[in-house]
Amino acid sequence: MYRITLICSGLSDAEGRSSMPDILEEFTHRQWHTDANCEWKEGILRFSATNDFDKAGLALLDEFGDAINACINYSGDIHFAVESVKNL
Repeated sequence: MYRITLICSGLSDAEGRSSMPDILEEFTHRQWHTDANCEWKEGILRFSATNDFDKAGLALLDEFGDAINACINYSGDIHFAVESVKNL
């Protein structure tokens, strides 16, 4: 199992704060990722989840990007990164 943490920067405070419930709801439909968590802190949207196949975090990063694009009408340039992958 892997615990993956991703970040998204470039969102406004309103965009970041309001998006969290929608992003978490989006991941209820992606049951191959479990224990999803989302937080907005100091201008960074941090998302983490657990799965048993994504040792580099890139599959979750792709799906997180899809969720951001579906849930947020963002006003500026945003950037995504894998912050960490922990082998559980």
